[in-house]
Amino acid sequence: MNEFLEFIRSQSGKLLQQTLTHINLTLMSVAIAIAIGVPLGILIARRQKLAGTVLGFAGVLQTIPSIALLGFMIPLLGIGPKPAIVALFLYALLPIIRNTYTGITGVDANVREAARGMGMTQRQVLFRVELPLSMTVVIAGIRTATVINVGVATLAAYIAAGGLGEFIFGGIALNNTHMILAGAIPAALLALLFDFLLGRLQKKLKWKLGLVALLSVTLLFFAMLPAASSGKLLAGFTPEFMGRMDGYLGLKKVYGLHMRNVVINDAVMYQAMHENKLDVISGYSTDGRIKAFDLITLTDDKTIFPPYYAAPLVRAGLLEQYPELESTLNQLSGRINDSIMTLLNYQADFLKKSPEAVAKTFLEQQGLYKAPRYGNKGVVRIGSKIFTEQYILVEMYRMLIEGNTDLAVSSKTGLGGTKICFDALANNQIDFYPEYTGTGLLVILQPPADKITALVQDKDSVYQYVQAQFMQQYNLRWLKPIGFNNAYALMMQRRKAADLHIETISDLVKITTP
Repeated sequence: MNEFLEFIRSQSGKLLQQTLTHINLTLMSVAIAIAIGVPLGILIARRQKLAGTVLGFAGVLQTIPSIALLGFMIPLLGIGPKPAIVALFLYALLPIIRNTYTGITGVDANVREAARGMGMTQRQVLFRVELPLSMTVVIAGIRTATVINVGVATLAAYIAAGGLGEFIFGGIALNNTHMILAGAIPAALLALLFDFLLGRLQKKLKWKLGLVALLSVTLLFFAMLPAASSGKLLAGFTPEFMGRMDGYLGLKKVYGLHMRNVVINDAVMYQAMHENKLDVISGYSTDGRIKAFDLITLTDDKTIFPPYYAAPLVRAGLLEQYPELESTLNQLSGRINDSIMTLLNYQADFLKKSPEAVAKTFLEQQGLYKAPRYGNKGVVRIGSKIFTEQYILVEMYRMLIEGNTDLAVSSKTGLGGTKICFDALANNQIDFYPEYTGTGLLVILQPPADKITALVQDKDSVYQYVQAQFMQQYNLRWLKPIGFNNAYALMMQRRKAADLHIETISDLVKITTP
């Protein structure tokens, strides 16, 4: 508990800023949804033939996965708060439209007729009878939309819009529980606070004053947000990269790099650069999109990025139970170098081949593919993180196991970041997954800084250290390395780097230093 409170104290400035950003994203999107959703609800209550179409369209919008919708916004609106607010607005529409429609159509017909009998116009019936009587239902829809958007707004961190999601996703990637809680607890409290305040608003204020108050608070928080800083170049870094010593922390300490940056998810980071929304990104050295988007990796001339050699990380108990697995999995050892892995990723990422097809073609070319035996000796559970390279490796291992043993395979792909995969392995939810020696060293083991400095200059030293420590601490075994090094790298578009004469990270520092 004391450690968590110390973390909160040390991050209080950033936590406050991201909380305000989160509030702004939520209130702006809900305010726009009210301004559009309530009139739409009134319209379809008047013209009920349109109700099915409008409600159906709003319902379809809610079924689109959040990260996919945010990704669709990048080519149209770029990155940052604007696409996030638009996406959140779309998610908030359905409960507001539906509740407005339900509330107005639920007004007693006799009351409506009585109002007309008193000489009220249609407009007067709406504003003096229908809306006041249906406001409890309308506010309930707004409350639902607001609570939903507080949760969905955490995903805004994926497209550089900020918010509490930066802490949550950074903590998941960095295996930092304090960071996860620092984002999750305020988000949960915000949802409860907004629901409580809207409930009080529903009871104490007239509906017109309620809407005015909500819009006023929204504009207030919008005005409180800090203005974006100016600078020559804009970098996009993943939440994990921002919090690692072999990431932005190391770049600041070793290189003295202080450049304008935004936090963004790697799933949309490359596309944002391709759309010229970013100038520099924190990529991965074997990513296929380097070739697809004609990027270059800047030379790490001061060596802050340690070796990240991939290898299967396996429960020792599994190898004792099925000893034939070790030799089977080690068939990939030394078969895939950096250029081959980049090409395989390119085939999946850019040429849109399935990871299964890419894996099978490679194994056939290497003479390693065998038809599945469909054995029933047991089931091996393979996990993976949520990016293309891991999907390809999982397919390769699945085919090797099914073709060389009498074991069946259950694949659990897309488990998220390091923490999720490692916890699943340590808790016997999966049996193995492809991991990287640098990640094992820096994210999971986290040895003292002097130990890291002594190790990172040599890939074999890193491998031997993590192999010994994982066996000793977790009873997990690293099998033989596959052969490629998927290290962090700073990347730029080839044309832009050439125009600015940037080849190394030190060159980038010179360009970005005032």
